[in-house]
Amino acid sequence: MTEKTKLIAPRLPRGFEDRTPGEIAAVGAMIDKIKAVYERYGFDPVETPLLEYTETLGKFLPDTDRPNAGVFSLQDDDEQWMSLRYDLTAPLARYFAANFETLPKPFRSYRQGYVFRNEKPGPGRFRQFMQFDADTVGAAGPEADAEMCMMMADVMDALGLAGKYVVKVNNRKVLDGVLEAAGAVGAEQKLAALRAIDKFDKFGAEGVSLLLGAGRKDESGDFTKGAGLNQSGIDTVWGYLDAAQHYDLDGGKRTADNRSTVLGWRDILGSSQIGTDGVAELLTIADSIEVSGYADRIQITPEVVRGLEYYTGPVFEIELTFKVQNEKGQDVVFGSVGGGGRYDGLVSRFRREPVPATGFSIGVSRLANALKLTGNLGASEPTGPVVVLVMDKDQMAGYQAMVSELRKAGIRAEMFLGNTKNFGKQVAYADKRNSPIVIIEGSQERADGKVQVKDLIAGKQAAEGITDNAEWKAARPGQFEINRQDLVAEVQKLLSEQ
Repeated sequence: MTEKTKLIAPRLPRGFEDRTPGEIAAVGAMIDKIKAVYERYGFDPVETPLLEYTETLGKFLPDTDRPNAGVFSLQDDDEQWMSLRYDLTAPLARYFAANFETLPKPFRSYRQGYVFRNEKPGPGRFRQFMQFDADTVGAAGPEADAEMCMMMADVMDALGLAGKYVVKVNNRKVLDGVLEAAGAVGAEQKLAALRAIDKFDKFGAEGVSLLLGAGRKDESGDFTKGAGLNQSGIDTVWGYLDAAQHYDLDGGKRTADNRSTVLGWRDILGSSQIGTDGVAELLTIADSIEVSGYADRIQITPEVVRGLEYYTGPVFEIELTFKVQNEKGQDVVFGSVGGGGRYDGLVSRFRREPVPATGFSIGVSRLANALKLTGNLGASEPTGPVVVLVMDKDQMAGYQAMVSELRKAGIRAEMFLGNTKNFGKQVAYADKRNSPIVIIEGSQERADGKVQVKDLIAGKQAAEGITDNAEWKAARPGQFEINRQDLVAEVQKLLSEQ
């Protein structure tokens, strides 16, 4: 390489991240626990490719002149546009439609994998991230939605988050009925009202009332235009938020059970047919939750507003209730780690007959962060291999034989393949690999039919009480001699003790 050769900076594109062995192992263990719950409920795995034809992705279809709006797209050699999947739900809809004749109905599946968003990245907002979904396609009743919520509660319990979460449930039909009763007209006014309801936990009664009306000015002086409802409409929405004393006005504490909340909404909705239909579905969900023993973990609440356009009925979110500090050092509730709902229209893009569906998506990275904060992730580095050190370069075959014996016994092992001139650097390498054991065979040990076994874990523990370097070298903590022929048995024994 000449002096003028320009080196390439080892940088990642914005919105992407590398993962370490420890992170991979910890997330893998978390995913295994989620899978176990999903499979206990009768769901089976399905895997779809990273790329789909762009038209498959529905509302994320790019326009002709700008094929990368929202998704990462490329053109095939037959001039067909393909895109990296934006979520795991649209590919499922395509899969179900393509295999409609052979799949059981209802079809219960789970899927795990990376999804991609061609959007501006920011703190906690990535262009590539992992989702873990479960969906039931072909079941129209609210019982399927209730089961989805119960499964999510069981997932949280399995991950050690019992008492630290709530599964919140609402219904888009009820929300539409409330807007109808409040006199909201037009898509813009309805969307502004829904956004105001969505801010209930953040801004409380006064803030929501302002956002439902003329608007709200925050502490910085920025003004957010409101929905423009009249006072009667604002009172209707506030009655919905406060139905059956669902919250007290001082602290936002829940004071009503699920059924009482829904019955309170029924009185507010009046003659709205869509709202009445939503109430009937929620009453069925409330009863299923109650008889199954989940009422303490699953709550029907007014502020759940799912933003995706294809939700058609019940919607739900998992909210973690413990507090963390934000970038300003303020205590805030951790918030949502997953959500979903009923999307009865999505599969019908591929088939003429209506196909009901309901599902849930977990944000794997965000959930892993939550488990890390609560001490439930197990994010320590995975145990490395047993490392056979190389003391004599002309004896490589013998060292390789040791490694092969250990591997055949099912023990993770490797021979040191770096610069073998420095013994200390070989041990340091094993330390860095998080190795539990190193094997040492010099010329004297070979002549005597022996090998030295160094227990790095015990050595680290013993060394904590030794302050003098000479003393440490003399003690050789964690190191002992064995017969060469007993290598596999002794390593197995030591690993089991560790």
